[in-house]
Amino acid sequence: MRLDWTILHEIRAFLTCSLLDMLMPKITMLGNSGAVWILAAGGLLCTKKYRKYGIILLAGLAMGVLVGNVFLKHLIARPRPCWLDQSVPLLIAVPNDYSFPSGHTLASVIGATILTAADRRFGIIAIPLAILIAFSRLYLYVHFPSDILGAVILGLGIGALTLCGGNWADKRLHTQGF
Repeated sequence: MRLDWTILHEIRAFLTCSLLDMLMPKITMLGNSGAVWILAAGGLLCTKKYRKYGIILLAGLAMGVLVGNVFLKHLIARPRPCWLDQSVPLLIAVPNDYSFPSGHTLASVIGATILTAADRRFGIIAIPLAILIAFSRLYLYVHFPSDILGAVILGLGIGALTLCGGNWADKRLHTQGF
């Protein structure tokens, strides 16, 4: 926990500037409710070549919500840094749910994992965007670094599991003539 606070304080001390103060709320907004990743799934669904990955992405995001936001956040019930240290002025509204794991980061890692599996070229945009969204949560003082790390690990696992399940289902459907 001490390392979490140290990293947050270092970000505040060395990276805070008016440009990032303007950009980070906008970047974090892309991850609100997984919006950018849901839009990406919609785009994938519109093309025959990537339709399977659109379905897999939506399934992965749904699994992330269930495991991360519905189950783990309430099980662990970790307070957010902005709840514990109210001396830092927030650039966004104070979130009212628990901190671990970061839902924005979880959805972003799931999205980036599945989009990269669909086509490596998608990863050129998805991976940096996921990193920016995750960093924005630290910069905005609404998550601890360990919330982000936990979400990255969980997101990679859910992304991989959903890809395996989706590929298995796709093969099974094709062997049965669907």
